[in-house]
Amino acid sequence: DAILAAPSGCELTRALQAKLRRARDQLLTFVDWPGQVGATNNACERDLRPAVIQRKVTNGYRAMWAAQGEADVRTVVDTARLAPNTSVFGTILTTVTA
Repeated sequence: DAILAAPSGCELTRALQAKLRRARDQLLTFVDWPGQVGATNNACERDLRPAVIQRKVTNGYRAMWAAQGEADVRTVVDTARLAPNTSVFGTILTTVTA
């Protein structure tokens, strides 16, 4: 409350205060849901990293089907990793042969 109410002559500070006011109810969500919501978005960033590297190395996809295919494979792999005692390769094989 004190940070948001503090007067400032700096436009950048006022803009930051406005952003904090708008997101105030979301800032400490991880405290309300301990262990279920991370305090950072590092896990999301790590999940996106392989796709970003793929895009940079190959200069993007030339066909939409290729991008969609990789997204589908990544979805299957990430979902398989969520289930205990699940073989990622086995899940891919089952998906492809279904």
